[in-house]
Amino acid sequence: MSNPSITNVWDLFYRTIALSNLVITNIEGSSLSNKDRAIAEAKFMRAWCYFELTTMFGDVPLRLTVPSTAEEFGLKKSTRAEVYTQIEADLTAAVATLPEKGAADNFRASKGTAQALMGKVLVFQEKYAESLPFFEAVISNPLHDLESNVEDVWSIDKEFGIESLFELGYISTTARDWGNITWGGNNESNLHIQLMGPRGDGIFDVASVGLLNGWGFNLPTSKLVTAFETAGDIERKNATLMTEADLIAAGGGVDQTVAVGGEVWDYEGAIRLKYATKSEDTSDGVAELNYSTNWRVFRYAEVLLLAAEAYNKAGNDGLARTQLDKVRMRSGLAAVDATVSGDALFEAIVNEKFLELAHEGQRFWDLVRWGKTATELAGTGYSSKNDLFPIPISEIEKNSELSTADQNPGY
Repeated sequence: MSNPSITNVWDLFYRTIALSNLVITNIEGSSLSNKDRAIAEAKFMRAWCYFELTTMFGDVPLRLTVPSTAEEFGLKKSTRAEVYTQIEADLTAAVATLPEKGAADNFRASKGTAQALMGKVLVFQEKYAESLPFFEAVISNPLHDLESNVEDVWSIDKEFGIESLFELGYISTTARDWGNITWGGNNESNLHIQLMGPRGDGIFDVASVGLLNGWGFNLPTSKLVTAFETAGDIERKNATLMTEADLIAAGGGVDQTVAVGGEVWDYEGAIRLKYATKSEDTSDGVAELNYSTNWRVFRYAEVLLLAAEAYNKAGNDGLARTQLDKVRMRSGLAAVDATVSGDALFEAIVNEKFLELAHEGQRFWDLVRWGKTATELAGTGYSSKNDLFPIPISEIEKNSELSTADQNPGY
């Protein structure tokens, strides 16, 4: 398969793994004063990347050294079980060595980050009882908590805050413009935020709600809007999206007649507020090229929901409800009724993750592991082969130990 987006995902994760391997190889036998922490951070990053890769691609080559020749580059795929074994080994080393989260370097992976990721890795393997000590270590640590106001989670003022376990940081000090922007990457600013903003060109008038126009990708679905409204989840809904009716009531507007074809592609009646084009998140100059919004790639709310799932699957519904309720009550919702248990409680956790983690890139992979993709994605063109991405043809062509027979089924 030749798909530039899929190839880019593969290449960037393996590039990060290569850098991690380089750090580990070059400083393991050195006398550097910070070598233990540096190696632990490199192993954490390697574990993170392999977890993402095996989730997306299944069996993948497990590179743990830096190849020096073309022959050494050739490497067969390892099974997902073998990849998980290495991930757990790397995270065990990271947990043992990394310091707790500190105010001066809260942008770095910490012991809590590694513990939380270990718990998540174990849940993805359905090792629920084994995951719980790692989640409990994070939950009992006062360095980690929910932001009290759900809107603050994505505020520029709360970056690397108490809810953040791991995030990608961006700045805009280089003041990119149309002449020096690097479309292939390597910018300090977060250009992707511009993609998420409501389309300009006279279609969306959003100035009255503090947004700037963007390029109109990844709009909320009507299903998400309905889910918020059905749950009575007003606070979290208002932190995640804005319906057309709410936009008009706030002094804005929508005119689809000026769009090509007379309608906005993929628009189902709402625009994004989570990771949106907020005017306070960009600098002077060419605003659309200088957003400094951080990606929150792992946060405490997800840990609570993973722990709730693990407790439920391990047969402790009381503690599952306790963790679930923390997330619900932060959003102004009532606690789950004490009679909700078993499969019904699991479905409540599934729905809570849908609402809490909307637009954060987690939903599809949860649906895959829960066996819910066929139902949830009915009518979209989904088939079971889509539970994994295809191995990029460029990898098969370059790697002497792979052939087209190693391609994932259906591609």
